[in-house]
Amino acid sequence: MSKIRIGVIGAGTISRMHFNSYQKNPGAIIVAVCDLNEERAREKADIYQAAKVYTDYKELLADPEIDAVSICTWNNTHAEISIAALRAGKNVLVEKPLCKTVEEALAVEKAVEESGKTLQVGFVRRYASNTRIIRSFMDNGSIGEVYYAKASCIRKLGNPGGWFSDIERSGGGPLIDVGVHVIDLCWYLMGRPKVKSISGNTYTKLGNRSNVENLAYYKAADYDAEHNTVEDMANAMIRFENGASLLVDVSFTLHAKEDELTVKLYGDKGGAELEPKLTLITEQHNTILNTTPQINNLSFDFAAGFQDEIDYFIEVCQGTKETLSPVQDGVEMMKILCGVYESSRLGKEIYFD
Repeated sequence: MSKIRIGVIGAGTISRMHFNSYQKNPGAIIVAVCDLNEERAREKADIYQAAKVYTDYKELLADPEIDAVSICTWNNTHAEISIAALRAGKNVLVEKPLCKTVEEALAVEKAVEESGKTLQVGFVRRYASNTRIIRSFMDNGSIGEVYYAKASCIRKLGNPGGWFSDIERSGGGPLIDVGVHVIDLCWYLMGRPKVKSISGNTYTKLGNRSNVENLAYYKAADYDAEHNTVEDMANAMIRFENGASLLVDVSFTLHAKEDELTVKLYGDKGGAELEPKLTLITEQHNTILNTTPQINNLSFDFAAGFQDEIDYFIEVCQGTKETLSPVQDGVEMMKILCGVYESSRLGKEIYFD
C-alpha cells in the first residue's frame, strides 16, 4: 500500500506530536510544512525531512503531491483551513476544538459532505489505550448503562498566555482548551447521547497570575501576561435526553492545593475511572471490587495517545478504517462548549431542541 503524503499546517508546539507520530508510522511520509513563520517552518522541515516549505496554506493545499493534512493552527483558523483542505481533496486531521462556533462547525460538516473526504477531529483521548480498554469492558456489559459521569481538569497555575489567552484566536480559555478533552471523553464513553440542557458558569477572577513565583508552567511562544481575555475556570452540569448527566469543572488558574485530573463514569452494573489511573469498580458475590488492569499505561500517555491517533488517521486515509472522531461529533461538541459559555453569559440553564 502506498504511503500517505502528509502536509502539516502550523508548526507550533502541538505540531511536534503530529510530526513525531507521522515520522514513526511506516505508512506516512511528511512532504510539506506550512507556517506563517518561515524560519520555524524550515526548522521543522529540516528536522523531519520534509521537502517543501510554505508560508501560505493555500499554496500547500494546491500541491497535488499531498494526500492529507494535519491542522495545528490557532483555533480561529481551524474552520477556514479545514474547509479549504476538504475542497482541495485532502483528508483532514484538525486539532481540537473543531472551531470556535456552532455556525463554523456546521459549515465544516457541509464541506465534508460535499467533498466526500474524511475529517478527523483531534479528540486524541478517544484513541488512547486506556480508553480502548474501558470501551471493551463497556461494550461487553461490565458497566451497564452509564447514567452519570464527572470530570475535572484543574490547573492551580497554568494560563499559557499568548494566543491561548486571546479569546479572538482561541475562542475561550480552559473550557475550550483542556475541558474539551474530558467532556468529549465522557460523552464518547456515555454513548454520545443528545444534549438536552446545560447549566454553566465561567469566572474571570484571577487573570494570568504572572506575579506568582517559584512555580514553573508551560508558556506559549507568544506569551504576554498583560493580555488575557479568557475565563480562569468554568463548570457545568450537562443533561442528556436519555436522562444521563455529566458534571465538569476545569481551570487555567484556581486557588487550589494541587492540579487535578479525574474522569469517572458510573453505570448500573459497575463504574470506571480513567484518571488519575484506570480502575474498574464491579460487584461480584455481593462484594464490591476495585479492579486495576495490568496494562502499559494506567493513565493517559501523551506521546502514545498521539501515536495511536495518527496511526488510526493513516489507516483512515488508506481506506481500511473509519474515524472514531468524525466531523458530526465535532459539531455536537461545539454545541456543548458554546452552550456552557451561553448559559454563563445569560445566567440561566439553556435548553436544546
